[in-house]
Parts: sequence; C-alpha cells; structure tokens
Amino acid sequence: MSSNKKSASQRITELRKQIKEHDRLYYSLDKPSITDFEYDQLFAELNALESQHPELITEDSPTQRVGGEALDSFEKIAHRIPMLSLQNAYSSEEIIAFDERIRKALKLSENLEYYCEPKFDGLAIELIYEKGRLVRALTRGDGSIGEDVTKNVRTIKSIPLTLECKTPPPLLEVRGEILMFKDDFAALNKQQEEFGLDAFANPRNAAAGSIRQLDPKIAGTRPLKIFCYSAG
Repeated sequence: MSSNKKSASQRITELRKQIKEHDRLYYSLDKPSITDFEYDQLFAELNALESQHPELITEDSPTQRVGGEALDSFEKIAHRIPMLSLQNAYSSEEIIAFDERIRKALKLSENLEYYCEPKFDGLAIELIYEKGRLVRALTRGDGSIGEDVTKNVRTIKSIPLTLECKTPPPLLEVRGEILMFKDDFAALNKQQEEFGLDAFANPRNAAAGSIRQLDPKIAGTRPLKIFCYSAG
C-alpha cells in the first residue's frame, strides 16, 4: 500500500469512527456535541476520500446509508424464529382468561405479577447481525415469512450498521418497532402538503409506508426511529 493510500485509509477510519459517534449522540441520545455544519464537513471529507479511493469503501461506512438502486419488489425470507404479534384485550374477562392461560401453561396455582408498558405503534422489524455487522432487516410479514427491507433500514441513523464491541456474537437477532415521533410526523405532513402530495393518515402509516418504499433514497429522507425490545 502506498503512503498516500495508507494515509487516506487511516483518515477514512478516523472519520467513520467520529461520524458514527456523532450519529449516536444525535439520533440515540439527543445530545449533539457539534453543529450541523461541522458534521456536514466531516461527512463531506469522508465522501471525498471514498470517491478518490473507492476500493476502501465498506458496507458499514456512514456514506452507504443513503440507499442504493430502487427495487422491483421485496424478497421474501423466512424468520429463523417465528415473529409473533400481540393480541388485543378489550375487557376484564379477556385479561382474566389471559392470566389463566399463562398460569396453566406454567403450571402455577399462585397469582402472578405483570409488568406493563405502553406499546409504540409502528412497524415491527427484525435486525440480523452476523459477526457484528447488520446483514438483514425483515418485516414481520405473516409471522413466518417477512420482507427483506435491509436497504431501507440501513438509512435509519439510530440503527448501528456495526456493533461496537470487541467480540461480537456470530449471530444476533434484534427485534423492535420502527416508528415516527409525532413532531416529526407533523413536519413530514407539512412537507407533503407543500409538495402537493397526500398527507399520511397517522405516524404508524407514515413509518410503515416509508420502510416499504421500493426506492431506499425515499426512505432515507424520512425521520424514522427504532425502539428495540428483544435481542438474542
């Protein structure tokens, strides 16, 4: 490797690390440490270096989040473990029946304690990491088979493309909900109206519709977030 290429490789590695950390501070913690202009300068420098040395581009580079070519359709892929959904309950009788089913399944006679939390209303997603790298993102689909929306999910900056750990597991499956906050939803609908486009009915539809765009560049313009609730 020439000294010029070696220097570029080192700078690219440094820039990627900085940008990933600023993405984490901004999108995950809401605590930006630099201005938007300073961030854009870092990104522009990385983009320029990768353009000069395309052989150094990797799939997990921040520049690769913007999406690729539009798809004709989404590939269907089976979940390794079925991705089930929650059932609704509308009465105390249904809650009691649920409790009885749980105690019967666990063969318990005593009362159980339950912990409840609000449910985010978005699009269920499964992220699959192999050796620390995001290799696939699947929708729930019918629970057994989902759609491969990896290119769209890669554009969400709060989702790490690589896991920052010394010894990542060979396989890690993370499940969560892709959603859109109400303020972001209102801003998106305002933009839709300004462009003469139809407004979205609700944040859930906006999030789901964004992820199911065949053109990942469109998904990359949408203010999407993720809430993860299980990993294994």
